[in-house]
Amino acid sequence: MEKQNVFYATGRRKKAIAKAWLKPGTGQVIINDLPIEKYFTIESARIDLIKPFVITNTLGTFDVKVRVLGGGISGQSGAVRLG
Repeated sequence: MEKQNVFYATGRRKKAIAKAWLKPGTGQVIINDLPIEKYFTIESARIDLIKPFVITNTLGTFDVKVRVLGGGISGQSGAVRLG
């Protein structure tokens, strides 16, 4: 069985804290057990979150699972982006 690399990071912004796990995959983003579209219903929050993948030309190459706590929508999306 092939070993898969999983990367872990923590991001903080305002009162929000995000713990993120990143692994090679198809670009699936799950936040607090919900797809990104259901967790962040505001489009600007989703765009803010995927910006690092767009800049590094890696959009669609990693699966991301995130646990985020505290803060509001802006703080949470920023914490996820930094994580």
